[in-house]
Amino acid sequence: MPTSRLSSKGQVTLPKEVRKALGIEKGDLISYEVQDKVVILKKVEPFDLAFHGAVAETLEEWDSPEDEEAFGDL
Repeated sequence: MPTSRLSSKGQVTLPKEVRKALGIEKGDLISYEVQDKVVILKKVEPFDLAFHGAVAETLEEWDSPEDEEAFGDL
């Protein structure tokens, strides 16, 4: 099991095996989830602005007063 030492600045270096397993490289973002005393690291995928913009355009068809009346209590 790979280990790291915490620096005086609260920093750790992720061992090569961990970086490889997560598929992370220099500059990648990592999220941290804490459950009890366990930390789960996950690679954060970049936000694809073009994709989300295209999806958002398709959602406008559900934004009518009729839809609000029909689904507003959900």
